[in-house]
Amino acid sequence: MRYSIVIFLIFVVAASPPPASAGPKQGGTLIWGRAHDSSSLDPALIHDGESSKVTANIFEGLVRYCDDGAKIEPALASRWTVSDDGKIWNFSLRKNVFFHDGSEFNAEAVVFSIRRQIDPGHPYYRDDFPYSDSTFKYVRDVEAVDTHTVKITLETAYAPFQANLAMSLAAPVISPAALKKWKADFATHPSGTGPFRFKQWIPGDRIILEKNDRYWGTPPHLDRLIFKTIPNIKSRLSALRSRALHGMDGLDAESAKIIESSAELKMETRPGMNVAYLAMNTQKSPFHLQSVRQAVNHAINKQNLVKWMYQDMAIPAKNPIPPVIWGYNDTIEDYDYNPDKARKLLASAGFPDGFDTTLWAMPVARPYMPQPQKMAAALRSNLRAVGVNAEIVTHDWKTYLNKTSNGEHDMCLLGWVGSNGDPDNFLYTLLDGDNAKKPKATNVSFFSNNALHDLLIRAQQSIDPQTRAKLYRNAQKVIHEQAPWAPLAHSVGIIGLRKTVHGVFPDPMEDIRFSKAWID
Repeated sequence: MRYSIVIFLIFVVAASPPPASAGPKQGGTLIWGRAHDSSSLDPALIHDGESSKVTANIFEGLVRYCDDGAKIEPALASRWTVSDDGKIWNFSLRKNVFFHDGSEFNAEAVVFSIRRQIDPGHPYYRDDFPYSDSTFKYVRDVEAVDTHTVKITLETAYAPFQANLAMSLAAPVISPAALKKWKADFATHPSGTGPFRFKQWIPGDRIILEKNDRYWGTPPHLDRLIFKTIPNIKSRLSALRSRALHGMDGLDAESAKIIESSAELKMETRPGMNVAYLAMNTQKSPFHLQSVRQAVNHAINKQNLVKWMYQDMAIPAKNPIPPVIWGYNDTIEDYDYNPDKARKLLASAGFPDGFDTTLWAMPVARPYMPQPQKMAAALRSNLRAVGVNAEIVTHDWKTYLNKTSNGEHDMCLLGWVGSNGDPDNFLYTLLDGDNAKKPKATNVSFFSNNALHDLLIRAQQSIDPQTRAKLYRNAQKVIHEQAPWAPLAHSVGIIGLRKTVHGVFPDPMEDIRFSKAWID
């Protein structure tokens, strides 16, 4: 990774946006503002939305979600078949597809990309791939039948498998030649088959992508795509209004109102397929006690959080999955805001005077939590009122993710944006004991419960949607009662654009697609 100092200037001549043209214009550079830099550009290593936001435009998988996120469609695989027992998947691959480094995409590349994540004997295997256990769960074998056919054999039927393959995290196919060349530096020299190819990364400043002229699909209209890091929301909005940016995400309610009232800007929203939560580390005292965890839930005033932290652009969360996902259990009654009940529960657990602890807060705004530091301060105030004195701790984003995945926190703020629209992606990934393994835990409450595990595994192995939905509703009952989290909110995803920008697709899974974007 090269470090350099670059002066970033954009001069604007036009006083007002030109009228929209009849159709897509070719060429130009689109500059996108975001709150934080990527942690990596190796899709198998990333576990944050800021990284996948970039890699989703560089890499592709066998299948993908359509632009509106409603269904799965072909990507690098043109078609596929599944055996009657759901265990054998055969994928027919596209021909004449090339990686950005010039090497040819084929079945061996697919096998290489999957095996590096699941086979300890693979020369490029690592034990810190965050989603290998969940994305490729039950994969017994993957083989190249011929140059353009891949066969994947599962140990058992696994309902979320196809949805997992559509995820922008972990499942994309990488260039074997590029990984062999760059080895550990592949994360800063990524090579995929996507519509844009990597050009440059100036850490903390920007990542530059360029049009892939050899793209197998319709080539992008844009010549260049720049992800510009501007941590402060007001500074990002100022850059958008002054035309230094073409678009931005990570909007708060105040910024959204300014955009709505502007003649030169527009706002687009997406369904809130996300959750913001406070996780309690159940492997640490006193959060190993169920009554303490329930007390924390009763101590939190979610209505106020939604009103002041989200400006009502969210709804209070009572379950780990949002209401837009099938299998949501709306019969569950949330823990009411009741400080007296919280104090009684703490006393019954042996803490009549409360206790001291730490509350870890994210350093960067995320779509599910636009103001994490203010959120932490509000939660600290709620907890202090019942005798829980929480010291706020923070780290840079990459360190924060690594440390929470290693279980170094007492309580921590985090969130999740659904990667595939399946309840399994929330409930199993974030709350099953299988995923509470240090140092790459995605279950940062480190909660493990046999009854929950049984429900989630049965749901994975059932191919009947109604059966799966019932199992997931029961799973949410267990989670609610055990209270390893305090679910906080489901926010509305918002992006801001100049009215001269067209064809930008924000999907419910947080990725933003620019392959069809163009600028008047």
